[in-house]
Amino acid sequence: MKSERSGAEILVESLVAKGVEFVFGYPGGAVLPIYDALFGDERIRHILVRHEAGAAHAAEGYARATGKPGVVLVTSGPGATNAVTGIADAFLDSIPMVVITGQVPTALIGSDAFQEADTVGITRHCTKHNYLVKDPSQLAAIIDEAFRIATEGRPGPVVIDIPKDVQIASTRWTGQPEQTRNRYAPQVEAPADAIAEAVAMLAAARAPVLYTGGGVINSGPEAARLLQELQALTGAPVTSTLMGLGAFPAAHKDWLGMLGMHGTYEANMAMNRADLVVCVGARFDDRVTGRLDAFSPDSRKIHIDIDRASINKTVRVDLPLVGDCGKVLRQLINGWLDAGHTAQDLTEWHARIDGWRARNSLAYPKRTNGEIMPQLAIERLYELTRDREPIISTEVGQHQMWAAQHFHFDRPNKWLTSGGLGTMGYGLPAAIGAQVGCPDALVIDIAGDASIQMNIQELGTATQFRLPVKIFILNNEWMGMVRQWQELTYESRYSSSYSDALPDFVKLAEAYGWKGIQIDTLDQLDDGIRAMIDHPGPVIVDCRVTKEANCFPMIPSGAAHTDMILYGDEVAGTMDDEAKALV
Repeated sequence: MKSERSGAEILVESLVAKGVEFVFGYPGGAVLPIYDALFGDERIRHILVRHEAGAAHAAEGYARATGKPGVVLVTSGPGATNAVTGIADAFLDSIPMVVITGQVPTALIGSDAFQEADTVGITRHCTKHNYLVKDPSQLAAIIDEAFRIATEGRPGPVVIDIPKDVQIASTRWTGQPEQTRNRYAPQVEAPADAIAEAVAMLAAARAPVLYTGGGVINSGPEAARLLQELQALTGAPVTSTLMGLGAFPAAHKDWLGMLGMHGTYEANMAMNRADLVVCVGARFDDRVTGRLDAFSPDSRKIHIDIDRASINKTVRVDLPLVGDCGKVLRQLINGWLDAGHTAQDLTEWHARIDGWRARNSLAYPKRTNGEIMPQLAIERLYELTRDREPIISTEVGQHQMWAAQHFHFDRPNKWLTSGGLGTMGYGLPAAIGAQVGCPDALVIDIAGDASIQMNIQELGTATQFRLPVKIFILNNEWMGMVRQWQELTYESRYSSSYSDALPDFVKLAEAYGWKGIQIDTLDQLDDGIRAMIDHPGPVIVDCRVTKEANCFPMIPSGAAHTDMILYGDEVAGTMDDEAKALV
């Protein structure tokens, strides 16, 4: 082995040592030494995106679908700043990602050199950690620590900013980091006395709810299995945030559906009337809680989360259990079994839930004129693809919520969406990343006609790498969620929410080498979906849906989570200025 390697060569060797198979990136002057080191190296496959935001979202999709950290490589200045949206998205949704950015030579930092940006400063508040590497001898140790920080504890993005001269400079290389850093040691198990208290609370509860989130999925497939085991022992019904869908099977009789702003009536009512809420890997965000003083007012609360900073940040809880969801769930199960507990008789509680479920809150008006309701389009997509267990990504807006409501997930890592940041343009590159990581899977991006255009250039990425991604557009010719809010809260003043000058998506598909399918009427729906599934390459389906359908149930911002609007309800008046500010 060579006694000396350049910083760029050490970077590549370190990535290989961490098991990296794919890097999503876009070249530029400040990272050309790294691209030269990658040239001809068959151990890592570089996926050339068309925009750095696409690289970050593709890495997110890869990470969410495979459970492995996504890796991004972009140049300095605009390369780094273009990736910031994806970095912030990964930070809020706890997606493990290592982002390598180029930087101008060390001597030029601070001089406003060509394509210089303070990447460390810009990303300080949307990363778990970031580095400015000043010595190539430190690079291997930094890479090793960065991957541990990104994947351990609450997962998230880590940025490594490497000046060009550090990439070129040579240093001694033995094949292993010459130093190790063990500065990050998150707590993964809860104290035994707290576990015993939580078990006693669960055993005494007469109206418990398990409120689950993305932390269950981030913990790994074993955590989802343990969640089902704890549910079977206690009989508690289960609800989930948007990010947690798939952690508990939607086909289970005790599944309440998603909760929150566009959640089901039964999930929100159960949360409101519960006497015990066990939060597993969620963070009580505003889209779930609604008006805080009315959120689960009479319940005791247990919060399981590996991120100590999330405890009591929004909602005060009675018992925090800081630790990894999977490990804490195992502790709870063992504690329950060791104590010899049996589940309470929850017959009355389940009867009340059945009463709320009878409201059929996801019902929607049917059309008899051949128009396609968007909810029905999602239902048919689910029915015709469910046997393939597809991976579903989404953009952001009404279609995202309809997908969460009407496409059902029984396993983790099948649902990829932007939750915390709500990033339009997420779905297509995320689907590409998922397809790279799961080449034999059916991967479908459920999109809106506005959102899909945010990163439409990534069609070329799928073409180049022969990725058979499918895009299913619910085309209503509006920025649908914006239009819905304007209708309900701004007296139908549709300010800049109509999608003028939409492209012909079929011709656009064909221009990129994709297959294009247009569905105009209900009688074409099933055949169009089947044609999409059966085509071996990438497909865009332009599904023309009813233009002014709204997404219900809905909790207006600033309202209590029991103040739900269902189809057929009258919306009285408009919001006051304070409530509008919360939208």
